[in-house]
Amino acid sequence: MRWWSAANFVSNAGTWMQLTVQNLLVLHITGSAAATGLSMSVQAAPALFVSLLGGAAVDRWPRKLTVTVSQALLGAVAFTTALLVALDRIDMTALLVLAGVTGVIATVDGPACALLGNDLVPVEDVPSAIGVGALVHSSGRLAGTALAGVTVGFLGTSAAYAANGLSFVFVAAVVPFLRPVPAAAGKPEAGARAVPARAGMTVREGLSFFARRPRLVALAGITGLSSVFGRNYGLTLAVLVTGPLAGGAAAFGTVSTVLAVGGILGAVLGARLRRPSVRTVGLLAAGGALLQVVAGLSPSLAVLLVLVLPMAIVESVSDTAGTAVLQTDPPPHLRGRVLGVWSSVGTVWSLGGPPLLGLLMEWAGARGALVAGGLLIAGPIGAGLLLRRRREPVPLTLPAKDGDVTGREALSTAA
Repeated sequence: MRWWSAANFVSNAGTWMQLTVQNLLVLHITGSAAATGLSMSVQAAPALFVSLLGGAAVDRWPRKLTVTVSQALLGAVAFTTALLVALDRIDMTALLVLAGVTGVIATVDGPACALLGNDLVPVEDVPSAIGVGALVHSSGRLAGTALAGVTVGFLGTSAAYAANGLSFVFVAAVVPFLRPVPAAAGKPEAGARAVPARAGMTVREGLSFFARRPRLVALAGITGLSSVFGRNYGLTLAVLVTGPLAGGAAAFGTVSTVLAVGGILGAVLGARLRRPSVRTVGLLAAGGALLQVVAGLSPSLAVLLVLVLPMAIVESVSDTAGTAVLQTDPPPHLRGRVLGVWSSVGTVWSLGGPPLLGLLMEWAGARGALVAGGLLIAGPIGAGLLLRRRREPVPLTLPAKDGDVTGREALSTAA
């Protein structure tokens, strides 16, 4: 697990370095912010259409082999881009094609890497492993974003792509030496599948399981509300800081730093979860939404900074708990396809959330969007938790002595 975490840190740093440099490269080629957004959308779009097939592939193929091949392919794409940039043969068409290929490979690589990490620890430690993964992701994002400017400044744009390619090679080299534990979460139970490889491995089976599993549907609803009306703090807090609070780019940079620190602290706390549940995710999401409401009413930047840290911590712990539920609730032979369904649904939120939130900000302003968004998250979650509590059966204790319950003989006969 230590080797896997180290490899993922290097890979995440390389990925965020490339993403940062890619945006700068598109701006350099086209001079258009819209083109930059298009390149990001092209890379994200395959998750909407291909994730279901990617999840089925993860369930069907050996996990270590799948991760090794997908990481090697991602490395090949990064090296190809680096070569084109170094030879000055890159253009917008080539960038979009390479971004699309990366997105397709990622539909297999994402769930395969997530489930392989779970295979390395006992079932009871899976929430901790997911928390460690979130910590590694946040740390790698900070390191990669910081290294992007340094690498481009000293070595050039192509060096950043080459460094990302080397990070994928490092992960692929580590995978063969990983040893899943005997009782790993990703191991199928004995006798769980006595059918041929192609039978019972359909995409439809994953969709059906997800749709018929109330706790997964509830988790999707909670995460969807939070993704659309909250968490887009790069948009809402940017407008709040530079608008009503009369701050500048430096002030928003401070807010972003506090958000990043809170995400890391939340990942550390999330790693201590032992039995996360959908109720836990709902309570955390509602708590974060109420903090968002208060943040929207902040009279000054100092008050906002005080609130931003717990907001980020709660969001990170909630994400860790939700991911743990998602990756452990389905039976082992269905987890890849369930993650594929989740990736498709999450892409809808990520693509549709910012425009909806932008419209809300146009109508209500930055403060109004934060307050209304927080209430739209906390209200339905609170109502759902209350309804669930009412529907829970109330245990009854029958007296043990004869005569205290009428019709005892009839009850015995019925039993």
